[in-house]
Amino acid sequence: MTTQTKVDSPASTESLERMTENLKKVEELTERLQRVLTNRQPHNPALDGPNQELFGRAAQAYWAEAINNPARVIERQMSYWSDTMKHFVEAQQTLAKGRLAAPEDPGPKDRRFANPLWDTHPYFNFVKQQYQINAQALMQAVDDVSDMDPKEKRRLAYFSRQIVDMMSPTNFLATNPDALERAVATEGQSLVQGLENMIRDLEANDGELIVKLADETAFEVGGNIATTPGKVVFRNRMMELIQYAPATEKVYKTPLIIFPPWINKFYILDLKAQNSLVKWITEQGYTLFVVSWVNPDPSYREIGMEDYIEDGYLAAIREVKEITGEKQVNAIGYCIAGTTLSLTLSLLKQKGDKSIKSATFFTALTDFSDQGEFTPFLTDDFIDGIEAETDEKGLLPSAIMARTFSFLRSTDLIYSPAIKSYMMGETPPAFDLLYWNGDGANLPAKMAMQYLRGLCQRDEFAREGFDLLGHKLQLSDVDVPLCSIACEGDHIAAWKDCYRGVQQMSSKDRTFILAQSGHIAGIVNPPTKKKYGHYTNPDLDLEHDDWRAGADFHDGSWWPTWEAWLRKRSGTKVESREPGDSTHPPLCDAPGTYVRSKTGG
Repeated sequence: MTTQTKVDSPASTESLERMTENLKKVEELTERLQRVLTNRQPHNPALDGPNQELFGRAAQAYWAEAINNPARVIERQMSYWSDTMKHFVEAQQTLAKGRLAAPEDPGPKDRRFANPLWDTHPYFNFVKQQYQINAQALMQAVDDVSDMDPKEKRRLAYFSRQIVDMMSPTNFLATNPDALERAVATEGQSLVQGLENMIRDLEANDGELIVKLADETAFEVGGNIATTPGKVVFRNRMMELIQYAPATEKVYKTPLIIFPPWINKFYILDLKAQNSLVKWITEQGYTLFVVSWVNPDPSYREIGMEDYIEDGYLAAIREVKEITGEKQVNAIGYCIAGTTLSLTLSLLKQKGDKSIKSATFFTALTDFSDQGEFTPFLTDDFIDGIEAETDEKGLLPSAIMARTFSFLRSTDLIYSPAIKSYMMGETPPAFDLLYWNGDGANLPAKMAMQYLRGLCQRDEFAREGFDLLGHKLQLSDVDVPLCSIACEGDHIAAWKDCYRGVQQMSSKDRTFILAQSGHIAGIVNPPTKKKYGHYTNPDLDLEHDDWRAGADFHDGSWWPTWEAWLRKRSGTKVESREPGDSTHPPLCDAPGTYVRSKTGG
């Protein structure tokens, strides 16, 4: 009998050497990771305490339920144990038959588990099904809690869902078949690259793990995004005013001003030529001005909503009237800038100032009586934590706001990008919208608390009135012709809440357009895409569900529908206007200087 010695091929030896080398790199990177975490900035415990107290109250409510209704609790526990044991037995029976396969899996489909191995491999299938059983049991337990304030229960459901999403097996290397397959295929290089990506993000954010969503080297503001021709014609401490070059020989007489949100940068409306609302508006024959807000630093600590109105809205309106020689302007407000446009309209009404001819609102909340998905972030204890942060830093850092918005869609905006970057070792995509999303702006401390306390929490504008600039501003004061565009899938400004606010305005000339998709994609929806449609219904006295049921659906973008409305309120045609005038010489080319300022908070 002879024995044979197996000799590794040169290819397999080389592969093993590469894997060993990559594992050594992982060890080196792990040491670097430890250094980053050791030197990280201290976390504000005020932002964590409310959640700990919430789960404490939830536990008390759960045990109270167990005492008052033990049969119900036992029934839920038995159901969970039964599902778990049944799942285990089915897996064991399949293996006992000598088949290395998963049992039948009729469970709910989830795009996180798109890899076929989740359904066919016994290990991954067992992990997936047990996770789904656990998730269902946890959310059912939350749903069963009865002795709890409805707002507190909504918060409990939100944070419980965060735990469920965080514990998904796709978020862990040992239970993610996609990441394991990539590691084997790349001989460990994907793990090395993923760890490098993680350390890069930690180092860039003082030890906070904020996933980079886009390749920042792929874009340049004013280079390949925000390129519509124009000039900065006015600048003060709060904003730069951009006048865009005309794209037609004749323009409508009444100029148009866009007030974008100052939580982000204005160029979401001017990303690239194909989807630029700015460019499209100039091509329809309008003299267009856009406000580009300053990105505040700690010296703006005492800047409030009144400063945004006086040195932002009123200053822009004054300068546009001087440049064009017109007595009135049409105005657009997007998101928080739409809310503030409403405040400005109330102020102008009380002063007898008719400078605004018509107003357009993009996804703008004015009635905050239903806080919706933001309920977890608008209770006193959470806002107290935010206030402690702003007191310390003089501003609300953009990273906190970005993280809050991201957790509303954590699977899409946190965990999926993290898996691709840290487990798969992928380079962030060159996606202009995600680049803009990561280019946020800070909020001044005073303004942030005025907005969160007075408007979001206490809903003063729609109730007893919001005190500002010596006036009690009321939503019912808004009486100019208006058009409100809301988005059906918006998780930031729910369309039903936008609709309810418009109903409380006093305008006799009201139009409401409901666009498909969400807060950004629903607005940035050019006609050439032919992607999302929109709904219209002239009867704004109906309840929102009845309005939607009776609305007419229109294919394609809402832009032409809105422009037809605006055209009727923009006067006759006049000769086109070049940016600036003798008293407003151009200061620099669009998109200006303020938009290039990065957050430092």
